[in-house]
Amino acid sequence: MPNNNIRLIIEKNIPFVKGLLDPYATVQYLAPEDITPRTVREIDGMVIRTRTRCDETLLAKSECKMIATATIGTDHIDKDYCKNRSITVVNAPGCNAPAVAQYVFATLLNVINRPLNTYTIGIVGVGHVGSIVEKWAHSLEMKVLRCDPPRRRDEGGDDWVDLDTLAQEADIITFHTPLTREGKDATYHIANAEFFKKLRRAPIIINSARGEIVDTPALIEARRAGLTGPLVIDCWENEPAIDEELLRLTDIATPHIAGYSSEGKIRASQIVMDAITTFFMMPRVTVTNDLPPAPAQAVSINGILNSYNPLTESEFLKKNPGQFENLRNNYPLRHETPEKREH
Repeated sequence: MPNNNIRLIIEKNIPFVKGLLDPYATVQYLAPEDITPRTVREIDGMVIRTRTRCDETLLAKSECKMIATATIGTDHIDKDYCKNRSITVVNAPGCNAPAVAQYVFATLLNVINRPLNTYTIGIVGVGHVGSIVEKWAHSLEMKVLRCDPPRRRDEGGDDWVDLDTLAQEADIITFHTPLTREGKDATYHIANAEFFKKLRRAPIIINSARGEIVDTPALIEARRAGLTGPLVIDCWENEPAIDEELLRLTDIATPHIAGYSSEGKIRASQIVMDAITTFFMMPRVTVTNDLPPAPAQAVSINGILNSYNPLTESEFLKKNPGQFENLRNNYPLRHETPEKREH
């Protein structure tokens, strides 16, 4: 019998978790739009994704004590408010990093016009995702420029560049930062008109991090002026109401699914289940017996191409921008790129 003293809401689109906690708690599975101040009033915990904004508006009258988000990012959660309310917040760092790296290289291979190893790739944000992109780029014999001011300050060394250098020397610029709005390392609109005017090589621009990292009108103007090369956009400002002019200018456009691999979802779901069961002192549950392998350390071009082709979903989104959320929620999870085989 469930413990009726523990009341949980789980966002119904989170895979691999349905029914796991039902023997130990009273669980409601709700769509994001149904997670409201009324439905969260008498709950103890939530398992959510990015579509649930957790702030005073949602939580002011809630009894919620714990929020677990099955995502890397936490910018949809007002962590200061939660801290002041003694609400524990847990995320799933690194869970989908290999899938996002797969997205970066699979989309690149569909827009480049010369061998990949002749390109210089600039990585903005060298954390969980950016570090894998860096490893794979080296394995593909690309030149890599790393831009990560916090890591540069903490670690030192000469193998870092600033944004200005990256803008001048990179053929590809891919963003992998969290979204932050305050402080000297704020990433909100880090790619703005000033940045685009410094571009010297009409680079391919990839945003698979957060939509608000890029200033949409500035990117549109830069693309029209020829300051950028092809655009690959997975994360958009104002999702799901994406800018249709930017959509038309984008070479590969996807509905925020860069990290949507089966392995990544398994990792994320297991992390949040572990967090919930630990916090509420429930028995541990396992989301699947098929635990994912370690992320690939080196990849091949054929391995990338055989594991993922983004063109079909890009074409569909371009024709059906109003279906953004439906496409995202019903995306068929893909498998990650395998380790390169030595011959």
